[in-house]
Amino acid sequence: MRVYELARDLGVDSKEVLAHAQELGIEVKTASSGLNDEAAELLRLAFAPASEAAVEAEPVIEAAKSTEETPAEEVDEEAVDETVEVIDSEDVDSEDGAPGGAEVQIASITEGATVEAFAEALGQPAGEVVKALLEKGIPAGANQTMPVDLIDEVAEGFGFIVEVEALVEAPAVAEQPEFDDSEDDLVGRPPVVTVMGHVDHGKTTLLDTIRKASVVDDEQGGITQHIGAYQVEVNGHDITFIDTPGHEAFTSLRARGANITDIVVLVVAADDGVMPQTQEAISHSKAAGVKMIVAINKMDVAGADPLRVRTELTNYDVVTEELGGDVPSVEVSALNGTGVGDLLEVIDLIAQLEDYQANPQPTASGVVVEAQLEKGRGPVASVIIQRGTLKQGDAFVAGAVSGRARALLNDQGDQVKSATPSDPVQIMGWDEVPSAGDFFEVMKNDREARKVAVSRHESDRANSQAAPSARDRLQGLLEQLRSDDATLNVIVKADAQGSLEALRESIAKIEREGGKIQIIHTGVGGINENDVTLAEVTEAVIVGFNVRPEPKARKAAESSGIQIRTYGIIYELLEEVELLLVGQLAPDEEEQVLGTAEVRATFKVPRAGTIAGCYVIEGVVQRGAKARLLRDGVVIHDGIISSLKRFKDDVREVASGFECGMGFEGYDDIKDGDNIEVYLIREVART
Repeated sequence: MRVYELARDLGVDSKEVLAHAQELGIEVKTASSGLNDEAAELLRLAFAPASEAAVEAEPVIEAAKSTEETPAEEVDEEAVDETVEVIDSEDVDSEDGAPGGAEVQIASITEGATVEAFAEALGQPAGEVVKALLEKGIPAGANQTMPVDLIDEVAEGFGFIVEVEALVEAPAVAEQPEFDDSEDDLVGRPPVVTVMGHVDHGKTTLLDTIRKASVVDDEQGGITQHIGAYQVEVNGHDITFIDTPGHEAFTSLRARGANITDIVVLVVAADDGVMPQTQEAISHSKAAGVKMIVAINKMDVAGADPLRVRTELTNYDVVTEELGGDVPSVEVSALNGTGVGDLLEVIDLIAQLEDYQANPQPTASGVVVEAQLEKGRGPVASVIIQRGTLKQGDAFVAGAVSGRARALLNDQGDQVKSATPSDPVQIMGWDEVPSAGDFFEVMKNDREARKVAVSRHESDRANSQAAPSARDRLQGLLEQLRSDDATLNVIVKADAQGSLEALRESIAKIEREGGKIQIIHTGVGGINENDVTLAEVTEAVIVGFNVRPEPKARKAAESSGIQIRTYGIIYELLEEVELLLVGQLAPDEEEQVLGTAEVRATFKVPRAGTIAGCYVIEGVVQRGAKARLLRDGVVIHDGIISSLKRFKDDVREVASGFECGMGFEGYDDIKDGDNIEVYLIREVART
């Protein structure tokens, strides 16, 4: 427990706790200093009423003295826990009569404790407590909650008085707290560098050259499948690298990678230029507010044009030093190693100028960057330590998963005893597989770690059942926009580059007093899962011009409450974006997607035109419903389904998993591989 945590529990200021600690001879410096169990109990007594302190002080002080007289290496952790949880009191002549005048002991349990936890607190086998409950007519298993009305009665039978502690609810999503570390405690740490860029632009090959160890051959198709963290030495200084996958299927991991890094190396192929995932990487880096270095790779390939790359980057507000900006750029060849040394020099220079620091003294905390279940090793997770020192044997929790560090492995696979800030370390000993991006922190013991994990698991389950809808999220956004100094974050997707440029310029001109619009990301093509992930990270609204969301993107947006708005007329888009900024938008129409189908063949039918032979992928398609014809995510036609057949029979609707013939009213330009999205528009009351 830290000083500020104890102060929060006692409802006093941290300064008062520090003052009392110094009076009692407890060595603490700041509000984030750690306290052992005995010191915390003494401080609690110092703030307790005088009568209560007199009764409780003697046994606690005796326990503290006995602990101080024992060498530190001989103190048993379990014995310390029992000293805090079970306190022998003086013989009490109970009016109810403790059996045989036996000594009464005091035990404490957490509110909502199971029968097994209750038995453990009393030092009894769980079977004995189950038997005692059965005698009172309550059949309860070891994993069931201990009946509240029988706690005192059952405990009395075993010679105990039980104190029930209120359950302190842990946050559903553990966020990294802000620590008030003293300047004297801070020491330099290695920078954490993330390598980003488009698929096949050479990110993993570049890291392979830097580390002088091959990982590309072990990866499927030469494309990185998981986040890996590695550490290298440059001019006597360590640098930690995170290889964030460039393949678009792992955009969510890329977003988390950008949020735990200090410096981003943006890899762009000199012969390919800026590509869609390059744009996404730029957007994620800007959203995270981190330093950026451009590595222009593949300089050994014919057709390499670094000036073209630097010029294209200016379209996304990334101006390199060669063009008068402040973003460093280095020309490299990952295959033959040319320029890699210069890249490392630039990274090291930025790290020295920024002077990244952390406190290695307290218990460890950090972020999970990768986790998986490995055969023979169980759940394994890679963690970047951000503060403190992680030691083998430490109990920890990350998200809703707890564990104990049975083994620590560095990036070379060697076993280590500890890990300090910015060290990448693989941890064995998890109860389950944690989620990438979870905040990791060391707890004082296994019991405390499990208690926090269970509390978060319950909160996660409750929150998942009450996930905000897109409308709820939009209403919340409107409330924010009605306040002063509001900012509306927008992601813009369009069907063509010309349309996108026109939209970007027009949206940038929209403003009002005390409010502004910030374009987080722009791109050509359909709305995909990458856009939804970025919108969730930046709390943005996605607007599309003449494009539609992919089925997976639509489902992801619905589950996370992201607002997606699509338009076919540019002035309607600009008008509604302006209304959003003013905080006046209230939808009066609601679109419901009924189903999607894939065109697998086309047939020319006399007097009927082109009929599409389709397979219904999801939902249902209905005759007479509105439908969009999509080609590579772009809307080609928006019309009405005029005919719908199963074999030779006219049908009203066809469900998913079945084939059908479909025709559009007055439209014949249908091709194999097109997708058809069937929908209806419902009128809803303005709110």
